Amino acid sequence: MSVYDDLSLYVQQGRVNNIKEIIAAELEKGSNPKDLLQNGLLAGMSVVGDKFKNNQVFVPEVLIAARAMQAGIDALAVALASEKMESKGKIVLGTVKGDLHDIGKNLVKIMMESKGLEVIDLGVDVSAEKFVETAISNDAQVIACSALLTTTMSVMKQVVELLEEKGLHGQIKVMVGGAPVTEDFKCKIGADYYTADASSASDVALSIYQ
Repeated sequence: MSVYDDLSLYVQQGRVNNIKEIIAAELEKGSNPKDLLQNGLLAGMSVVGDKFKNNQVFVPEVLIAARAMQAGIDALAVALASEKMESKGKIVLGTVKGDLHDIGKNLVKIMMESKGLEVIDLGVDVSAEKFVETAISNDAQVIACSALLTTTMSVMKQVVELLEEKGLHGQIKVMVGGAPVTEDFKCKIGADYYTADASSASDVALSIYQ
């Protein structure tokens, strides 16, 4: 197996120490940090994402793999900074106002970052105004809203309406998701995309920028 295969496998297995050892050795040899990231760490996380989508692994396994991937990214940080990595696109992400649930949102962030997307995570309890202002100021083409409570889903509609008021609906895409959210709800409020899980959300977000 190649060093990339090893890194990919260790991410999937959550083996932080092995990842750190390989990266230290490869950087010492002069290996390209960008290749180690994309062909090793992110490739492994992509496998985990596909398995998660197919119910072959679950939230704990995803979080363990994400921790391992992050450890690898941290080990590559200095080398990557000199490489001037370019993101494939910017996503403004958050859980809507009135809702403090963040596990689903955090999984979406992990999956999106594993695709090479830059995620501006606004956290929880985010107002429609905050979503839109952040997207405009950061030149992001996608706003991704999460909700777990039916009582807070109306904030997603407010995001769409605010974009319409500013003449930006269509230029800035709105993605919605969360347990109570459906394709019908997406259509009803005029959002652009609905996805049922974190892995699908990352695939759709990446496709918007391709």
